[in-house]
Amino acid sequence: MQPSEPRRIKGWIFDVYPSDVGKVAVWVISEKGKRVKLTDRFEPCIYVSGKQEDLERLISRLFANQKIASLKFTQKYAQPTDTEKSRVLEITVKDCRQIRALTLEILRMGDYLRYELHNCDIQSDRSYFFNHDLFPLAFVEIKVSKLGLDYALLDSVESTDYVIPKLRVVKLEAEVAKKGIIASFDDPIEKICLKQEGKEDLTIDYGDEATKLLQLVYAVNELDPDVILTSAGDSYLFPYLIKRASVNNVLDEFVLGRDKVPFNCKVTVGRTYFSYGRTFYRASIVRLHGRIHIDENNTFIIREADFEGCIEIARTCRVPLHTAARFSIGSSMSSIQFYQAMKDDILLPRNKKIPEAFKSARDLLVGDRGGFVYEPRLGVHDSVAELDFSSMYPSLMRKYNISAETVLCKCCPDSPIRIPELNYHICTKRVGMVPKTVDLALTKRLYYKRLRDETDDPRLKQVYDRRQTALKWILVTCFGYLGFSNSKFGTVDGHIGVCAFAREAFLKAAHIAEEAGFEVIHGIVDSFWLKKKNAALDEYDELCRVITKEIGVPINFEGRYKWIVFLPSRLHARLSVLNRYFGLMENGNVKIRGLEIRRSDTPGFIFDAQNEMIDALKPANDSTELYQRIPEALKVLKTYRQRLLNGEVPLSDLIITKHMSKHPKNYKQQVSQVIVAQQLIKQGVEVHAGNSVKFLFTNAEHKRYERRVRALQLIEKNATPDTKKYLLMLYSSAGNLLSFASYTPQKIYDAVKSQHQTNLR
Repeated sequence: MQPSEPRRIKGWIFDVYPSDVGKVAVWVISEKGKRVKLTDRFEPCIYVSGKQEDLERLISRLFANQKIASLKFTQKYAQPTDTEKSRVLEITVKDCRQIRALTLEILRMGDYLRYELHNCDIQSDRSYFFNHDLFPLAFVEIKVSKLGLDYALLDSVESTDYVIPKLRVVKLEAEVAKKGIIASFDDPIEKICLKQEGKEDLTIDYGDEATKLLQLVYAVNELDPDVILTSAGDSYLFPYLIKRASVNNVLDEFVLGRDKVPFNCKVTVGRTYFSYGRTFYRASIVRLHGRIHIDENNTFIIREADFEGCIEIARTCRVPLHTAARFSIGSSMSSIQFYQAMKDDILLPRNKKIPEAFKSARDLLVGDRGGFVYEPRLGVHDSVAELDFSSMYPSLMRKYNISAETVLCKCCPDSPIRIPELNYHICTKRVGMVPKTVDLALTKRLYYKRLRDETDDPRLKQVYDRRQTALKWILVTCFGYLGFSNSKFGTVDGHIGVCAFAREAFLKAAHIAEEAGFEVIHGIVDSFWLKKKNAALDEYDELCRVITKEIGVPINFEGRYKWIVFLPSRLHARLSVLNRYFGLMENGNVKIRGLEIRRSDTPGFIFDAQNEMIDALKPANDSTELYQRIPEALKVLKTYRQRLLNGEVPLSDLIITKHMSKHPKNYKQQVSQVIVAQQLIKQGVEVHAGNSVKFLFTNAEHKRYERRVRALQLIEKNATPDTKKYLLMLYSSAGNLLSFASYTPQKIYDAVKSQHQTNLR
C-alpha cells in the first residue's frame, strides 16, 4: 500500500499556541476562506553558560530530568558584547510550558550564581515564529505530514504591499441586572449583545443565566468571528462572564475560542508598571484559543493606528496579534531584536549584564544633557515654516551604529567614529543589533509615507498612514529602550551618545539655515520653526535638501503657517514655554500644543468651547487680523457661559477623567481623583495605580471632601454640577488661549461681564 501524499494548504498564519506536550496548534486562514487547525511538533531550546567543569557537572544532574528531550554542547555568542563564540549547553525542552519551571530548577542547582540561563524568557508562540522564520498573517504554503508541518514562505516581513484575508470582527457587550448602585460580579446577566458590521445586532435576553451563556457560545460558534472586540473585556467583562458561568455550573461548556479550551475560573490579577514618567495598569490577558480577543480599554496601538497598525506591528515585530494589541510598543520592538539575535547565534541572557562606563562628575555634566532647544520667541509671528527631522534619533542610531555591543567595544579602541563631547569610540567591525533592527522600521515607514502622499485613493491613504503611524511609535520607543535598564541590547552610554549626536546635528542644521538667511524662531530636539522675509516655498525645499546632505538625516518641510502663536507660561507671563503654541497653516490645518484641547482630562464642555474659539480665530490671514478676531472668540465664550448658567449643558459633557499615578491609599492630599477612588472602593470597586477615574464636580469648595466630587458611576439623576467651578475652568481655558493678547482668566471674566452689562442696557 502506497503512503498517502502530504496534504498542502496555502493561506495566512492566524494564531499559534501550545496545545500538548511537544506540540503547538497552528490556525490558518486558507485562500478559500476556511479556518483550519493544524498541529505541529515543537520543542524549544534554552541555553546555559558558565565554567566548563560546572556545565559538565550539570549534564549529569539533568540527564534523567523528565522535562528535557535532549542535551548537547554547541557554539554560541553567550553575551551580546562577545566577539567570539563560547561552548554552551543546549537543552531541548519537551514542553514549552515547562521552561519557566526548568529555568528555576537549574538556577537553584547553581545557587543562582553558577549558571547563566539564556533564551528562557521568550514566549512560546514567538519562539515558534522565530524558529520557523515566520510571522503573524504571513502568506505560506504548508505541507502537512505525520512528521509535522513544513513551511514555504510566500511572503516577506519587508513587504509593504501585502494582502491579508478579511477578518470577521464581532463586538461583544453585556448588561448587568444591578442590585445596587454599581454592578458587581454577584449580579445576574440582564442581556448579552453581539454586533457585527453590516449585520443586524444579535441580542440574547431570554431564559435563565445558564441559557444566556450557552446561547452566547452557540451564537459565537455560528458567527465564527476571527476577532472578538470588547470594552474592558480583560478587566471586567470576561471575568464577570466567567464568574456567572461558574455560579451556574456551565463553566466547562462556556467556550468562546475555536479550540475547545475552557476558561480558567481563577483570573490572573493585572499589573501596574511605570513607563516614560507615567504609571499604567494593564489587566491580565483573557486568551481565546483560535480567535483574537482585543480589549479596547487595554490596547494602545489600536487606539493610535487601528487594526491596520496592529497588523503592521504584528508582522514587522513577529508578535502574535493578541499580543501586539496589548503589548507596550517597547516590548514589541524588542521582539525584532530577539529574532535577529537568534539568527545571528547571539543568546539572550536572562539578566542583562552590560554595565555603564564609569563617568566623572564632569563627564555626567557634559554628556547627560538630553536634546537641544531654542526657546520660542513669544507672541504672534507671520509666515513661519516648520521643518522636522524624520525619525531623527533612530536615524542617528542606524547611521552611527549605536548599540550595547558597539559603544566602547573592545575590538576598536582606535575607531574614527567618536561620540561628541565624551569621545567614546564606536565599533567599525560589526553592525550592532539595534541599528540592524531599527533599519527595517525606518525603511518601511519612509516608504509608507511616500505611498500615502502619492496615492489618490482615500482608503489606501488611510491604510498607509495607519501603518506608518504604528512604525513611528516603534521608532519613538527604540530610543527610550536604548537607555532602559532591562533592555537586552540597551546601553546608557549609547543613549547619551545619541543625544550628543542629535545636539550636534541640530546645531549644525540651525547654522546652515542662518547662513542661508533664515531666522530661527523656535527649535526643539528635532523640529525647527524658521522665518525669512518673502521666502518662496522652493527655498525651504532647497534648505531641506542641503541639511539632509550635510547631516545625513532626512529633514522635511512640514508646511508654512499663515500665523503662529507662541504662548507664555501660565505662571510667568514673560517666560516662553517650549511646547505651548497654536497656529494656522497655509493648507488650513490648525496645529495645537499645550492647550486644554490637547489634554486627556479636559471635559467635553471645555473642549468644545476652546475648539469653537479657535475656529473663530481661523479666518485671520495674519497677525493683525488675528487680534481683530478676538472679540469673535469672546462671543463664543459668552455663549458657552450662558449655556452653563442656564443649565443647558448635559452632565456627560462635564465629566472629568483623571489618572491615578499611585494607589489611593498612598496619596497624602485629598485631591479629586483620590476622593473619587475612595467613593468607588466603598462600593466594592477595585482601583489600581495606573487606572483612570471619571467624576463630576458637585461642590468643589465644600468642607467635606466627599461632597466635592461624585464618581461617574454614582451620579444620581437629579445631580447638579458646581457651576462656579466649571465657569472658572472655562475662563481659565479662554485665558490660556488668548494669553498672547495679555488676557488672563480674570480679564476674561471682566470682558464677558462687561459685555453682559452692555447688553442689559
